Amino acid sequence: MPDNDAPQFDLDRLRRWPDVEAPNLFAVDASDRLILDEAAEAVAAAPPGTVVVINDHYGALAIGAAANLGATGVRVFQDALVGEAALAANARGVTTDLTSLPLGESLLSGATVVLLQVPRSLAELDEIAGEIARWADPSVVVYAGGRIKHLSLTMNSVLTKHFGRLDVSLARQKSRVLIAREPRAAASDFPVREYNQELGLWVCAHGAVFAGAKLDLGTRLLLSVLDDALPAAATAIDLGSGTGILAASLARSRPGISVIATDQSAAAVASSLATVEANGLADRVSVVRDDGLKSQPDSSADLIVLNPPFHVGATVHTGLADRLFRDAARVLRPGGELWTVYNSHLDYRPTLQSVIGSTREVVRNNKFTVTSSRRRVLLTAGEVNLSPIDSSLER
Repeated sequence: MPDNDAPQFDLDRLRRWPDVEAPNLFAVDASDRLILDEAAEAVAAAPPGTVVVINDHYGALAIGAAANLGATGVRVFQDALVGEAALAANARGVTTDLTSLPLGESLLSGATVVLLQVPRSLAELDEIAGEIARWADPSVVVYAGGRIKHLSLTMNSVLTKHFGRLDVSLARQKSRVLIAREPRAAASDFPVREYNQELGLWVCAHGAVFAGAKLDLGTRLLLSVLDDALPAAATAIDLGSGTGILAASLARSRPGISVIATDQSAAAVASSLATVEANGLADRVSVVRDDGLKSQPDSSADLIVLNPPFHVGATVHTGLADRLFRDAARVLRPGGELWTVYNSHLDYRPTLQSVIGSTREVVRNNKFTVTSSRRRVLLTAGEVNLSPIDSSLER
């Protein structure tokens, strides 16, 4: 049991760093606090190593459970790599009793208490709930909380698919907790695997991936002009690869190209890898989990394709897209190109022009715009320094 007289760690000290930080973006919210309060007795009574935290945004649940509720050997899964980094930074000097693991048996085996921030995607909730029911101890109790505006009755149905009993907490500060017990183990439905006739590709998707195994409209528009994207490129990166559709399409249509698919989402990386393997392209597409392009060398890619997010969590914010543009500017070779598709109302073109270089509109429909931005060519002694691919691309 935790010592009620011991100093409590103040969750307001948590930061989002290295994720985007802004006055309207927070590292902890009322639903984190309500989950911890509802689960306090269960966490305090849990045997060592049996408390699991899933979808913790920046560490509030894991650090709260370990530092304030006395949990030991806490296992944590966060889909976002930047969330893992934020948790590690926030835990420094507070607790060392946290271990990050992938979603699955190693995370959940023997778990008796699970603290979960409910994802907004029903498919993601379905996959998470199924994994808990499959691997956790039969006595497991799941405390799944969120802001009421993001919860729906359909989420109750998803949870009762995997658990025999579901209770609902009283609301507090526009938050609520769903408490699930009596797990019903079954075979996993994930990743979903569908053949897309339009693409001529198998598409694989885990629950947390945007659009699932379907082709979203923005990606469809970018694919319609992808053959024109720097045809001489020898190296390409699908930045924010999702299910890997763009990476697989590039590799299939250009036999000589080497492609990297990269995403910070564990579900996206697993989905991209499954898509690449399902289409027999694993020899030419490497899949990497990365925060933007941090692991990629400067001036190492000829072509980058990007369908950037314009939400940070549930908040509309372009800070993440701006950071991806800067990463692309660093990683592109002089004369290389970034091809971006985005909601037209966002008007990223001036930013792309400033960060990358000369930017032109390639195609636009009633919702999306595709632009091509050429990385500025370095100047030395007053002359243009062209990379090998550039000399044949001057217009």
